[in-house]
Amino acid sequence: MAITIVILVLLAYLIGAIPTSVWVGKIFYKIDVREHGSGNAGATNTIRVLGFKAGIPVMLFDVLKGWLAVQLAVWIPWPDLSADSVTYIRIGCAMAAVVGHIFPVYAGFRGGKGVGTLAGVGLALYPIALLIVLAIFILTFVITRYVSLSSILGALSFPFVVYFVTHERNIALLALAILVALFVPLTHRKNIKRLLHGEENRFSFRRKKVKNR
Repeated sequence: MAITIVILVLLAYLIGAIPTSVWVGKIFYKIDVREHGSGNAGATNTIRVLGFKAGIPVMLFDVLKGWLAVQLAVWIPWPDLSADSVTYIRIGCAMAAVVGHIFPVYAGFRGGKGVGTLAGVGLALYPIALLIVLAIFILTFVITRYVSLSSILGALSFPFVVYFVTHERNIALLALAILVALFVPLTHRKNIKRLLHGEENRFSFRRKKVKNR
């Protein structure tokens, strides 16, 4: 069983590590999105650099990665484990997928910030809470047009939504929600600094022109 768990977590990492934005940029546009815009290998920068036609599929696939990595543990039978034990395995897979997205083995360990993959994880583990947090994200974005600020506020609200709104009492799931609230601001340190100095770029629906290399 221990070997199965290790293989499962490793597989979750490899799924999370699929560098969607990098591969889409290089294969279809001959561009490495990490060399343009914010330099981030995520859906937001893909939209900035390559447009919605490329960015939306990247976003959806990044969410799918997180969801699939967590669901792997559900699809495997665990006759000797309790539901709580399976939840711990799912959380391990979730964390592995997010680490994979940020440090993808297929792309020189230079990935994105993991927000899309975290959304997929949330869809698998906290579906109702995710919808509420998504509403907070959208509302913040509509008002400010800062993707970074919207992501940070959504993440900070996450454990409160999980505990007070959906009334989750599983300690492991609550701990993961708190970890997400700490993790997302950590990966957005530079964005926070730019926000404080009024230097953060608002999201534009116009695609930036880039030269193919």
